[in-house]
Amino acid sequence: MKLQFFKYQGTGNDFVIIDNRQDIFPKNNTKLVAQLCDRRFGVGADGLILLENDKMSDFKMVYYNADGGESTMCGNGGRCLVAFAHFLGVIGNETTFVAVDGLHEATIEGDLVNLKMVDVDEIREKPAYAFLDTGSPHHVQLVEELQKFDVHKEGAKLRYGLYGKAGSNINFVEQEGSDAFQVRTYERGVEDETYSCGTGVTAVAIAMHKLGKTNSNTVKITTPGGDLSISFEQNNGHYTNIHLKGPAIQVYKGEIEC
Repeated sequence: MKLQFFKYQGTGNDFVIIDNRQDIFPKNNTKLVAQLCDRRFGVGADGLILLENDKMSDFKMVYYNADGGESTMCGNGGRCLVAFAHFLGVIGNETTFVAVDGLHEATIEGDLVNLKMVDVDEIREKPAYAFLDTGSPHHVQLVEELQKFDVHKEGAKLRYGLYGKAGSNINFVEQEGSDAFQVRTYERGVEDETYSCGTGVTAVAIAMHKLGKTNSNTVKITTPGGDLSISFEQNNGHYTNIHLKGPAIQVYKGEIEC
């Protein structure tokens, strides 16, 4: 079978995206997903996303990790899928779509996609870190000299040692200014550091606000793959109207024999 695919990236977080509105993709074939995401033997990506029909919204997002397993929400993936839906003419400059964590709203202007994330009602504060769910589970930990930090080694240690088989994404953070932070993320499912993680930087922004590291409701995050902006509202510890904004760009399209 020849399969048409598109490659998108959002601040270096890259995805194989397939138009599956005709139900052409063998969704239970986890080996195929892993093969397509393999950087040696496939297209190469942090994850694979299917765009599907949905009766209640403009489209449905189905997301797979690079290891082939269907996963929780991916913020950068959602932004890239919005750009893809716009490219296909499925949507205009505004959209509502459904993902594994519920309905999302988004707008697109040029290469910039602004995606509304799920509300956050619980943040677990520990002496050395915070834990919260922004559509995917995230560990947020402040460190010094982030650029020299061994993200793969320390991320894997926490991902398996602290969170077990189910795992968590692990974010290491260094403050740059009153409303600015650098972030490097170890992602479960990829089992390595990625250039960027949308739900991760969202978790960092909210955690830094909750921990009193910033008083701003708009936080700037620098990742190895580029810059993202997170805005939110907060009332009695509840975070709502959370938006993740940044670029989402089509890299190329092609066909692969499966």
